Amino acid sequence: MGSAGTAATAERRSASDIAGVIVLAACAAWSLVTAAAHDGRPEGMLLAVLAVAAGYAVGRISGALLPVAAPCAGAVAGLGLAISTPGPQISLQLGHTGATAALLALSCGAACCAAWAARSSVLRFALCLPAAGAAVTAAFLGSTTGLVTCAGVLLCSLAAARARRRALGLAGFAAAAALVTGVAWAIGENTLPDGPASSLEGRLTAHRVLLWQDAMRMARADPGLGVGPGRYGELSPTVARSLLPDGKPHSAPLQQAAEQGLTGVLLLAAAFCWVLYALLRSPRATPIALTAGAALTAVAAVASVGNALSFMTVTAGAGLLAGFATARPLTSEEPDDVPATTRHSDGRPGT
Repeated sequence: MGSAGTAATAERRSASDIAGVIVLAACAAWSLVTAAAHDGRPEGMLLAVLAVAAGYAVGRISGALLPVAAPCAGAVAGLGLAISTPGPQISLQLGHTGATAALLALSCGAACCAAWAARSSVLRFALCLPAAGAAVTAAFLGSTTGLVTCAGVLLCSLAAARARRRALGLAGFAAAAALVTGVAWAIGENTLPDGPASSLEGRLTAHRVLLWQDAMRMARADPGLGVGPGRYGELSPTVARSLLPDGKPHSAPLQQAAEQGLTGVLLLAAAFCWVLYALLRSPRATPIALTAGAALTAVAAVASVGNALSFMTVTAGAGLLAGFATARPLTSEEPDDVPATTRHSDGRPGT
């Protein structure tokens, strides 16, 4: 029974890995198709896919060899990158704000994963300090979004200690990401009631709302293929009037809709769902899987209303954290959500 359970686990992990390869390959291929149709520039999308794949591979390998040290090192590196990335007080570009918040959320998640992987309670407490440091850094940099996302990751990580099954938590993360994306989509379509729309516009700025509305007009003009990768900036009236244009609509789903059509949006959603599915099938303990899911959901939310995924450090960091949380350590570590009735007397999971 033990060998059968191990074989079943390996089969599920292989299925999630194959699904990841298919999704990432489809994202790269579709960017080439839409670029050929409209003379676009797919380099940005291709680099993002490469960064996610490379980060995931490095995370899987290092997480297997060093299940505590690797995510801890990743957390420290993420904090350093967040500090070196221009923040909201020292940069007028909207994209840097989202990148800082995303890096802080990833650093907080990696530190919490390292803490949950530690066996010693003293070491576990010590590894919580970098996680708290991410929230302190966000406050120091003046990143309200970063502070909120780090606090959310910390709370979810603490709550994960009581979770026995991860499916419900991961489903909640998927619903949260869909909600934020839906709100951004509704603002771009100008379909929200006046009260909520005015309140959100005040927080998002009128400039960003205009960028989103331009993106939705492009998506409606060609919902099948979009206007082509990298061509949003050429066709957006708002970008043309901007003093510091960066050619982005500052929303990953809306940029996909504008440049690669509805298929591009579905592929972006499929990539996020694949990560959640990989965490569901991960051999790591449930708190680690849920903590990583919370951090990656925070990044998805920031990317829905910002420009975070345009930074390779963010996309590579997201893949790295997913790799940490799905690696099978060489030392024995069993998921804690295996029902007790399916365990052998020596603690091994059965069938």
